[in-house]
Amino acid sequence: MKTAFKTLVLLLIAGGTLQTYACKHNKENGTTLIAEAVTPKPDKKTIQVALLLDTSNSMDGLINQAKAQLWDIVNELSYARCEHIAPELEIAIYEYGNDRLSSEEGYIKQVIGFTNDLDDISEKLFSLTTNGGEEFCGQVIQTALKQLSWGKNKDALRMLFIAGNEPFTQGQVNYADATTNAIEKDVIVNTIFCGNYEQGIQGKWKDGAIRTKGEYMAIDHNRKIVQIITPYDDEILILNRKLNKTYVPYGKRGSSKMSMQAEQDANAASINQEVKLKRAVSKSSRLYKNSSWDLVDAAENEDFEVSELKEEELPATLQGKSDAEIKSYIKTKTNERKTVQTRIQELSKKRTSYIANKSKETGKSGLENAMIRAIKKQAALKNYNWKK
Repeated sequence: MKTAFKTLVLLLIAGGTLQTYACKHNKENGTTLIAEAVTPKPDKKTIQVALLLDTSNSMDGLINQAKAQLWDIVNELSYARCEHIAPELEIAIYEYGNDRLSSEEGYIKQVIGFTNDLDDISEKLFSLTTNGGEEFCGQVIQTALKQLSWGKNKDALRMLFIAGNEPFTQGQVNYADATTNAIEKDVIVNTIFCGNYEQGIQGKWKDGAIRTKGEYMAIDHNRKIVQIITPYDDEILILNRKLNKTYVPYGKRGSSKMSMQAEQDANAASINQEVKLKRAVSKSSRLYKNSSWDLVDAAENEDFEVSELKEEELPATLQGKSDAEIKSYIKTKTNERKTVQTRIQELSKKRTSYIANKSKETGKSGLENAMIRAIKKQAALKNYNWKK
């Protein structure tokens, strides 16, 4: 019995070791008999992005760029891999520097904690409004570090992007102390100054970034989002409408979440067609999942059982149907969705190539913005790669 117990303990230890270092796993060192005796499921890989947005006066342009930026991030990260494993994406949003926020909290508010619900994130972004206020960069960084669940997986990629236009040194919390805490949590701080590049350096925005080996960027936050019309746009938008028809709402949140999906389509379109197209592409990616309210996505989960659904949880079209009929309906919608998503992805690649050529002709580089470049650079340090 003692020998068997020891063997079990060793197997458990070996399995834990394999899971902890999955992304950086050295194949030469992972070939022991004990390690081969256990084949644990690979750890979930996670990319966490916290957006800290200045919502004081004159920052409306920044908020609009963030609304578009969301879909850029999703579309790019949908291709990320870590040891052939596709990571999950979690996004959190904070606003700061707004007079409507509590002075006792440092004019800081968590808009939404880490979540992979892209429609929820979009809704929260569109709810942001600007107003004058005090902008305390060190304090909002410190707050996000303390409040968010960053996790401890060594393979996770943790990034914080803070954007604003006032000196980085304002407030009672020293930004140097906040960035030290970020290093301890393995969080990279990237800074985006809304204004002149040199002015941002003088205001210590660059220093705030390099302390955690992050990137310093300066942007024109009032720059309009440019659209290059392509031959593929109309078909992508038609396919997006077809994609929406493949969703099968269930449960208490089903109907409201389906309405939210349509609302966020409309919100994206309210900025311009470019953002509407980017969102459509995001919805065709693996990162746009809605298993909490959509039967097609829910059916992909191993623990999902049609027989466990209550009659009142089903949409009217499926009430009174047998389990076999429900499964058949879900399968039909699943096949429809995969066909539509595959076609959108094909068109998206052609669209990206078309825009790249047009950008070269005009001498502009609009393919990869500063945030995407920073994400890719920092992801490479954790052995993430991009395969399209």
